[in-house]
Amino acid sequence: MLADDHHLVRQGIRSLLETNSDFSIIGETSNGLDTLTVVGQSKPDIVIIDLMMPGLNGLEVTRQIHQRFPDVQVIILSMHADESYVLQALTNGARGYILKESTASDLVQAIRAVLGGGRYLSAPLSERVIETYLQRGQSATVVDPYNELTSREREILQLVAEGHTNTNIAELLSISPRTVEVHRTNMMRKLNLHSKADVIRFALRRGILPSEPNKLL
Repeated sequence: MLADDHHLVRQGIRSLLETNSDFSIIGETSNGLDTLTVVGQSKPDIVIIDLMMPGLNGLEVTRQIHQRFPDVQVIILSMHADESYVLQALTNGARGYILKESTASDLVQAIRAVLGGGRYLSAPLSERVIETYLQRGQSATVVDPYNELTSREREILQLVAEGHTNTNIAELLSISPRTVEVHRTNMMRKLNLHSKADVIRFALRRGILPSEPNKLL
């Protein structure tokens, strides 16, 4: 299954993978919320997902897939080689992390490695360095308030940061505006945020939203 907000990217990956007779694309999505829905319906072996997705970012989608559909494996597709993103992706359950500058053969190799039960990281990402980051993350004693958020609160955090109103969010998540407000209040209290501007700054600093304006809604 392919999840990327750019149609041309999905089309290119589809064309590439369909040249391999043992690969079949069973679904495509352009935002994170729809990705979770389609994964639940189609149960693909592997989801290839962009790191920065509207509605719900790839890291959070990966976390929820890992929790809700443990048999579905995730490969993150990203332009970011920052090892902090890789650490978070692996911590959230991703089995592969592919840079968008990689070759077609790299992607095929990653899929085969993950299908075989392994893990794949694009060069120049170092397995040794990532293991060090993972060990550091597992031994960390500092409490991260973001980790205290529920899945719903994380969804609402991103949607608020993207500029959606409570009414819009209620429609997207199929809940009432009052329920949105309750989750929004709890989210802001846990993160010690006091305004929409605070939410946006937090989302940018955390990497939930891209810093590039053309990647926003």
